[in-house]
Amino acid sequence: MGLFEAAGTTPVGPNIAYYEDSPDGIVVHAAVPVNATPGDDQPFAVVDLPAIEAATAIHRGPMDNVLGTLDAMARWIEENGYRTVGLHREVYLDTTAGDQSDWVTEIQEPIVRR
Repeated sequence: MGLFEAAGTTPVGPNIAYYEDSPDGIVVHAAVPVNATPGDDQPFAVVDLPAIEAATAIHRGPMDNVLGTLDAMARWIEENGYRTVGLHREVYLDTTAGDQSDWVTEIQEPIVRR
């Protein structure tokens, strides 16, 4: 967050985690929406996440317990004629509570019709 402050920009939305396949495994990206343009000379990478068609679910509680939410989404996706086409995103809507059982995270699973 200090890099954002030093660059004269501030977060404009909730933190995001997104994942990408790589030859060495899965790369996890920690992202923060900011008012900056890709290619700007910043001490951090500025990227535009592509729009996706997604199944979404709200997960309440610690991320250690997210598997139940992911399993429920997988069942919904299968039962409704879709299939996943990538790795999910996590949008941390409310992680300010000291007690993680009060956290709220949106899970976005990219999908297409089968």
